[in-house]
Amino acid sequence: MSELPAQALARFSADWESTLRGERGEPPRLAGYLPDGDTVRLAVLTDLVRVDMRRRWLRAGLEKRIAEYRAEFPEFGDSPDFADLVCEEYVARSRFRPLDVDSFTAEYPEVAGEIRRRFTGAAPPPAPPLPDGIEIGRRLDDFDLLTDLGGGERGRMFLARQRSMQRLVAVRVEAGADSDTETVAQLDHQHIVRVFDQRLIADGSTGKPLRLLYMQYLPGGTVDGVLAQARAEPGAVADGGLLLRAIDAAMEAKGESRPSGSRVRSDIAGLSWPETVAWVGRRLAGALEYGQQHGVLHHDIRPANVLFTAEGVPKLADFALGPGYWNNGLPGSRGLGANGTEALRYRSPEALAALLDPAAPIPDTRGDIYSLGLVLWEMLTGALPFEDEDDAAGDEAVAAMLARRIAGVPEAALTALPADTPAALRRVLLECLRPDPARRWQSGGQLAGQLDLCLDARARDLVDPPRRSPWARLRGWPVPIAVLCVGLPNALASWYNIRINKSLIVDEMSVLDQHRFGQVALVNNAITFPLAAVLLLWLARRPLTVSYRLAHGHEYTPAQLARARADTLLMGERAVWIPFAMWMIAGIVWPLALEGAGADLPHNAFWHFLTAQVVCALIALAYPFFPIMVYSVRSLYPQLLARGSVGPADRRQLSALARRSNLYLAAAASVPLLGVASMTFVSTADLWLVIVPLRWLSVGGVLAFVLTYRLSRLLEDDLRALVRAIPEGGH
Repeated sequence: MSELPAQALARFSADWESTLRGERGEPPRLAGYLPDGDTVRLAVLTDLVRVDMRRRWLRAGLEKRIAEYRAEFPEFGDSPDFADLVCEEYVARSRFRPLDVDSFTAEYPEVAGEIRRRFTGAAPPPAPPLPDGIEIGRRLDDFDLLTDLGGGERGRMFLARQRSMQRLVAVRVEAGADSDTETVAQLDHQHIVRVFDQRLIADGSTGKPLRLLYMQYLPGGTVDGVLAQARAEPGAVADGGLLLRAIDAAMEAKGESRPSGSRVRSDIAGLSWPETVAWVGRRLAGALEYGQQHGVLHHDIRPANVLFTAEGVPKLADFALGPGYWNNGLPGSRGLGANGTEALRYRSPEALAALLDPAAPIPDTRGDIYSLGLVLWEMLTGALPFEDEDDAAGDEAVAAMLARRIAGVPEAALTALPADTPAALRRVLLECLRPDPARRWQSGGQLAGQLDLCLDARARDLVDPPRRSPWARLRGWPVPIAVLCVGLPNALASWYNIRINKSLIVDEMSVLDQHRFGQVALVNNAITFPLAAVLLLWLARRPLTVSYRLAHGHEYTPAQLARARADTLLMGERAVWIPFAMWMIAGIVWPLALEGAGADLPHNAFWHFLTAQVVCALIALAYPFFPIMVYSVRSLYPQLLARGSVGPADRRQLSALARRSNLYLAAAASVPLLGVASMTFVSTADLWLVIVPLRWLSVGGVLAFVLTYRLSRLLEDDLRALVRAIPEGGH
């Protein structure tokens, strides 16, 4: 590589930014940016490692240790900055949980002395308290502090006017704090509080350093305010109006006026309380998905960090500030920190385990999903599902919290759910609160898709029908129902075919030819029926087996579930096109086989046989489709939809099925007409022979069309409900 070192470093940084924006599939590899010569190679490698490590340690799942860089580039161990970068790794890892210096130095014995010199002793000291005089009316740099929005001794939030921009902002004033502000500022999402920037200044009176983190101002209060409003209205009917009243109370306390003519507020007012919780949760889950796509986790989701706009739109605050405050809740000799037990109540089991055991895995996005599930549960019921002691402290308190969460949601908490809580929302929240991260929703996108289902009454009743409803009971009988749906129309078609062939062909043949006809029929049926059954079972294996195994606790990957969902929506078409093809093939092969066997066929026998087969093939195509698809969409597909992430691909598949179903409705309407048309091949003298099966076909075809039409409308409404509940784009 001939480019200058500075150019290589700039290109590497730019490619990292492309990775964060999703334009690259994976982070850039260092080897592609190193110069050819040995003179500056080590210096460039050191700078590249520094940039790469800092990027990775701020993004969950991408962390890389100095030992790994050294294994990849052995010469890196000779860098003059090797000890500094090892110490930087120690600081990065310490942001998430306490790290024993002795254990760490064992990994890098060559720089153990330098590590001990820098870090031996107590844990990193807490942030210093704010100096006196940080209060309303004070000007700090570009900001006039207008209203105190709350906080503690180490940091406070103010409503302020930014002079240069002439806008209202929320300013967090802290002394000696540190966090991933650069990453937070990059998160531009409609449900994340936008952090504009930060400024590091010196307090004019004391000279102490201050950090001003200024962000979007939201006047609608927090979930804490919503919970307080609910407790203040014990006898009131809980619905979307409760959220609006809490927002209005918060705005009134700040001197803000309520917006008028807001469509969002009108929509919220029409929701039940469980639907309101699902509506809020869906938007927060979308924020988690966006953060995850950008490699940023929250780590500190709790009611105080969920803010509302004046219209009622929720937004997550302190996104990615969680790691900076991770040590605020550490147990042990330092106590539970400023946030105390209150902050720990919303942490996942793996987050609590990490506080007790330095060797435990660092929580990932599933820890945020658990915390969000707790916040939504508290909104729904007014209390957390676990009874934690308010005044407990230290390792024992954290261990007790962990034990309660590992035990799962207690039965008493389940009985506290409101009576109008949909079964779908109950299921979604319990999935969030599973102790094992592997069994929770794996991303914010998955959770958002499930909460979308909870917001559509028809869709959620499809996915989680009442336990005693017919569709819930039929879920355990997929094979018998499929056999009935396919077998009955084909059996009726066979009856029609036998009557027509007997009247117009078989009875006109000699005894020997009738015997030959019977032999050909036996061979034909012995081949076609088992072959069709094997093909049908093979093509329906995923919808039938996956739904059964899911009901018995088996787990599948999202990709496997997506494939099973796609196959389930094709189940009806596969179940009708295979019999259709068999009838049509038999209509050609059977007469040819009779002629090959030496049978003397009556006049027009070939056309009589073929037209009868076409009518039977159309019966096999038209009538089984809608019963099978209604059963699939109401009993099989929802079981798959409830387990995996849903997205645009599912939406497209459902919409395509709705369009294709019109073909089968038209086929059902044409069966009686085609039966009558086929009689034009029958001579006038022979019409009396087939008048009975023709009448049955006409009357039965009309009745079957009426039933098919009703099923088609039911299927169309179900598909529309599922399409409505699945977002068009990503989460």
